[in-house]
Amino acid sequence: MLRIAPKTAALVVTALAFHVDMLLYYLLVPLLPRYAAELHLSQLQVGALFGSYALSLFASTWPVGRLVDRLGRRAPMLWGLVGLGISTLFFALSHNYWLLLLARSLQGVAGTFTWLPGMALLADHFPGNERGRAMGTAFAAANLGVLVGPALSGFLDFHVGPFAPYVFGIGLVVLDALGRWLLLPQEAQVVREPAIPLRVLLKNRVIRTFAGAMMLGSGLWSLLESTLPLDFDRRLAATAPTIGLCFTAAALAHTLTSPWMGQLSDRIGRVKVLRLGLILVAVALPLPAVAPSVASAVVSLMALGVIASFVMSPCSPAIAGEIEQLQSTSFASGFAVLNMTYSVGLVLGPYLGSALVTAFGLPWALGLCSLGYVSYLLVTRNVQA
Repeated sequence: MLRIAPKTAALVVTALAFHVDMLLYYLLVPLLPRYAAELHLSQLQVGALFGSYALSLFASTWPVGRLVDRLGRRAPMLWGLVGLGISTLFFALSHNYWLLLLARSLQGVAGTFTWLPGMALLADHFPGNERGRAMGTAFAAANLGVLVGPALSGFLDFHVGPFAPYVFGIGLVVLDALGRWLLLPQEAQVVREPAIPLRVLLKNRVIRTFAGAMMLGSGLWSLLESTLPLDFDRRLAATAPTIGLCFTAAALAHTLTSPWMGQLSDRIGRVKVLRLGLILVAVALPLPAVAPSVASAVVSLMALGVIASFVMSPCSPAIAGEIEQLQSTSFASGFAVLNMTYSVGLVLGPYLGSALVTAFGLPWALGLCSLGYVSYLLVTRNVQA
């Protein structure tokens, strides 16, 4: 085992784990047209393929969180890598739809075994006044995987061959496994006291407030991703690469600012940063729908990327702090609640956005959603985190 400081080891392992998980998640995106053509997939089947990840993530989150709190962090993280490697292999060998669906579902379960012990590991090793920055750094590494994954997958597929993205992905899994095996101690911290029941977690106002904020944060991204591309194509005559560039710019802004917003919440408080983010979302959310040019659309999306950091970065350290206030170290159980609301936001964003756009048009739809974000300020009143 390598001799480095435990805090550094926890951050390196978690950041690498989050990066690899998200990179492999987005590995499929550029390859989807080929799968759709070869397997004759309908739009409904494509939607079910992407939805299967969120569904399996939601279904596995609570039991995995309890398991992580009982057994420690190291073993579940290693099990997650086994699942991630198998799902990547299934993608490479998928010659029918059911195997592709199984691979995506297994990827969601493997993601749960990565994210819950990873966040718990950071909560174990970093005190409250350092957690925001540490968790923001790990999330920035995940966002870097979002940025790199699609472009790298498309490049390898086109220039090397159809199996190249998966060979590269399995190589990343091996590298990630070495990091977890060498840097994490053999005896991970295990919770000795009884785990906190789910009903107790859900009765806690701070946990409910920040879990709801995480749902709003993930819903923001899925709302924009499901509504803006068609609008940019119709109104701004934007090509597919241009639309991709717009969202890449937003993801980059979110990536760069996540650690800063986490550190800011360490200094001035989680609730203050969240409330500021909610106000800024209400102001900025309608802007992409009225942007007169591609350049202004990029600027508005980058602004929303920064604002998303205000909303999402304080959530994980706030949950960890509240678990400590409950005199417990059942961090994974607390983060399980956060993970479930995150997956709910991923599912609700596209459905709600599509329904509102159909009924009122995009500008009014985003305007109505912005009212929802600013109204959440009422939920955060008198919340002490």
